[in-house]
Amino acid sequence: MAMYAETMLIPAIPNLIKDFDISYGMSSWVLTSYLIAGAVMTPIAGSLADIYGKKKVLLVIMIIYAIGVSMAGFSTDIITLILARTIQGIGISMFPIAFGIVRDLFPREKISIGQGVITSMFAAGSVIGLSVGGIIIQDYGWRMTFFMIIPISLALLFIIRKYIHVDDEIQYENEQTKIENIKVKRTESSKSESLANNNNTLKLKNGVHDVNTKSNKKKIHIDIKGAITLTITIISFLLALTFLHSHTEINSYYVSSYYSTIYHILPFITVGIISLILFILIEKRTQFPLINFKIFDTTIFFSSLVIMIVGMSMFMVFQTIPILIQTPIPIGFGEDPIATGQIQLP
Repeated sequence: MAMYAETMLIPAIPNLIKDFDISYGMSSWVLTSYLIAGAVMTPIAGSLADIYGKKKVLLVIMIIYAIGVSMAGFSTDIITLILARTIQGIGISMFPIAFGIVRDLFPREKISIGQGVITSMFAAGSVIGLSVGGIIIQDYGWRMTFFMIIPISLALLFIIRKYIHVDDEIQYENEQTKIENIKVKRTESSKSESLANNNNTLKLKNGVHDVNTKSNKKKIHIDIKGAITLTITIISFLLALTFLHSHTEINSYYVSSYYSTIYHILPFITVGIISLILFILIEKRTQFPLINFKIFDTTIFFSSLVIMIVGMSMFMVFQTIPILIQTPIPIGFGEDPIATGQIQLP
């Protein structure tokens, strides 16, 4: 659903540019705002799931996502649409929670299979979005792509609430079962007097376990400062790129000075660099960092770098092909949204 909502709107980019009378650079924020929110909220959602339980956080994220989808369908200007897309982007943070649920419920030898199935849904949602989205946009308009997700969101809320049985309570129950087994073994091998003492000892240990579990939950904190600085860093650099694009267009027509462009993007670049430095310093000093740099050894670092490059390439293609396909001949191919989705489908 999360990736369907992302890719279904891609064939509509030329329509959005026309309907809202915006530049190509501004239209990119329809996709970018969605991904920024997902990038920032993913580690935060993971931390919240550890504190309050995976199922509870998953349901809250689904509700927020449904609200964002509803807002997007009724958007009458580009700012409202970007805001709605930002709210929708929180839905991407469902992925780490899903992986956590697999880790809790699946046997160790099948964890990779379960995570592989969930990861494949990322691609499956994109396929459905590209194929179905073009048809919906062509026949019913881009707003209908959002309205179709609302009943799906509500259905998934019901399914998760009724059929997903996972939270920290499961781990706690397993530990309680182990303690009960110890009680039984000690009962069989001990006398009646020592049995009473052992039961008291186990109750005491049980109480200590409860206190430790609660205290451990209380000790976990959300890295708010890290989240804020990371958000500012990403948005600042992206705003610099957006303004660079818009002023390049203006310069080509009005032969404005080179310094005019620098003047507009320099503040965003400066803020981005400062916030990036602050983010790194905060993450190194905080007890519960949003991103723990210590885990980024050579293998993890280069794996993450490869995934980032693939993501950049994929969404660069997502953003450019609709304009190329739907631009009139001879510059483009003069096709419709359905053709756009079919060409991107492979």
